Amino acid sequence: MITLFIFFAHTVGAAILFTKRWQESDWKEGLLAVGFLFIIFSVGWSIATFIIKFLVSEKGLAVWLDRDTLSLLLLTVMESSFFSIQMKRKKRKRAIQVS
Repeated sequence: MITLFIFFAHTVGAAILFTKRWQESDWKEGLLAVGFLFIIFSVGWSIATFIIKFLVSEKGLAVWLDRDTLSLLLLTVMESSFFSIQMKRKKRKRAIQVS
């Protein structure tokens, strides 16, 4: 269930990114944003799986919290921190331009 929620959150995030970039520029920018999210997701999931394999046994911590779920949770935390840093940087840049 956790895995499904994480995939759903990424699907909603992709739709939001596409819509936002499409309205700001054009549909090509929207596809570029979704492609970037897909690349970050796929590479990040591979890296997170590699890290989790060293820390957790094959069975995981519980029946519902196996290694794949833990790697997706780690990926979500890493992506969230990356995108929040990017948003703060954009807000700072806009504030400097307005001043």
